[in-house]
Amino acid sequence: MTADRRPLPADLRAPLVLVHGAANSARVWTFWRRELEARGWTVHTPDLRGHGEHATVDLSTTRMADYAADVVALARDLARPPVLVGWSMGGLVAMMAAAATRAVACVGLAPSTPRAARDPAVPLRVGTFGAETYGITNDDPAMQPSMPDLDLEERRIALASLSPESLLARDERQAGIVIESLPCPLLIVTGTADSSWPRERYADLALPASYLGVEGASHWGLVLSRRALRTLARDVVGWLDGVVTG
Repeated sequence: MTADRRPLPADLRAPLVLVHGAANSARVWTFWRRELEARGWTVHTPDLRGHGEHATVDLSTTRMADYAADVVALARDLARPPVLVGWSMGGLVAMMAAAATRAVACVGLAPSTPRAARDPAVPLRVGTFGAETYGITNDDPAMQPSMPDLDLEERRIALASLSPESLLARDERQAGIVIESLPCPLLIVTGTADSSWPRERYADLALPASYLGVEGASHWGLVLSRRALRTLARDVVGWLDGVVTG
């Protein structure tokens, strides 16, 4: 995918809302925000409740719908409907919020997927957990096997972004969040080195979507690798310029 069409003028572009993933915060968008703003986009990077600047909020009974409500509340304060971009859990949150925000497009970086139906056999538990669930067991940037394509600076940002997470929201994702349709085009981005959410995990996705693969990118690499971002931002912006008419 290449951006060979003329980009939209800045005054015709929808604002971008970037939604972080589970057990981290808006800090993961450090390089994305810098790159997108340099390309003339207006960018918003909220911390979901209980994360980052809102870390004192108790997450033990927080549901996925609460995270979606946070995005909707921000979007309703914007002058025009946004493009929603989400990474991992944030990608699913973006899809959930799309209809209520009248989103003009959604981009999911290895997003958690919606399901066709909820599995009632999956228990929904109250509580919180930390990043150790995702393989981050210490704060040494040199010892992070889940971030093989990040350099030390990128790993430090990843570690500084970490926050507690809602166990209830995670169980809801395991049980299945049902999204029957989206009101806007959807782009799903996957990394070839992402063992958590590889391209094949989206084979049964019922929602129509375009797909973009990033060679050598891990799950964390999709959001924090500056090397991947050099071409990834160009390709995502090219797709947006093609589908967003203002």
